[in-house]
Amino acid sequence: MPAHMLQEISSSYTTTTTITAPPSGSLQNGREKQKTMPLYLEEDIRPEMKEDIHDPSYQDEEGPPPKLEYVWRNIILMALLHLGALYGIILIPSCKVYTWIFGTVYYVISALGITAGAHRLWSHRTYKARLPLRVFLIIANTMAFQNDVYEWARDHRAHHKFSETHADPHNSRRGFFFSHVGWLLVRKHPAVKEKGGKLDMSDLKAEKLVMFQRRYYKPGLLLMCFILPTLVPWYCWGETFVNSLCVSTFLRYTLVLNATWLVNSAAHLYGYRPYDKNIESRENILVSLGAVGEGFHNYHHAFPYDYSASEYRWHINFTTFFIDCMAALGLAYDRKKVSKAAVLARIKRTGDGSHKSS
Repeated sequence: MPAHMLQEISSSYTTTTTITAPPSGSLQNGREKQKTMPLYLEEDIRPEMKEDIHDPSYQDEEGPPPKLEYVWRNIILMALLHLGALYGIILIPSCKVYTWIFGTVYYVISALGITAGAHRLWSHRTYKARLPLRVFLIIANTMAFQNDVYEWARDHRAHHKFSETHADPHNSRRGFFFSHVGWLLVRKHPAVKEKGGKLDMSDLKAEKLVMFQRRYYKPGLLLMCFILPTLVPWYCWGETFVNSLCVSTFLRYTLVLNATWLVNSAAHLYGYRPYDKNIESRENILVSLGAVGEGFHNYHHAFPYDYSASEYRWHINFTTFFIDCMAALGLAYDRKKVSKAAVLARIKRTGDGSHKSS
């Protein structure tokens, strides 16, 4: 499968950021030292990151949209992948228990490579990670095969900055199917190429690990997404090759893909908008269950700089739990978190009235 196939606030609010001194090997009473300081301007929270902030001044040009250009290679490969996954469902009862466990663990690690890695760390810079954690996340991200971190982050920043316009790679105004998977089956809209190409990606270009993954992405994804999850069950505990291929690889990979895609589709079309009724992203608990915490999407688009991507921290949010565990180990730090006062101010100003106090 080609590597390019799977692409993916108001400044007046008072916000907070958790400032954590990089651990020097010491944790007092089992907890990291941290202090919370109020910040009044958005740029004070992430001085290095602006490209994911919504630009309300951008509007689609007048006139008919360009004709769709189908990418038949992607259509055929995606169809074959899903057929293999459907066959994998039939084979589940015949799989060994170790294969079920292995597939589930591989699913969660792959998902974290997207949520904690490509999304919250590299796309939004909501926290900082030490080298061992960054290595783990880059490997996990390669296991997920949804494009390398650089391309994923570029498309995601464009999605936030130009949300619900033709410059949004998976514009939900074009319907559920397009925002879910259709955007991967056609050529990108010219506006996506134009605006995405102008985003400042210098932070990722300067990160050697991200550039290393990008350079060797094709062999990396073949090994981590397809070869390894097929060979491990087959070789280590005698699973049949067909079961390993269709369940551990095709079914697991397809589930990770669709869980991520639901954030682009269902979480922009179905649910509540308690934080900002003027944007299309929504709170969708079912999406959060499948996408390990990424379904609190109205909050996330209102506050893209919050490392938890949710007001409620660990509530149906395994990714936040994971990041907090890494912080307890000294591997994650400087986690950005919006203050309760800022959240309530946003709700009072733009919410739809459906918010429930935490």
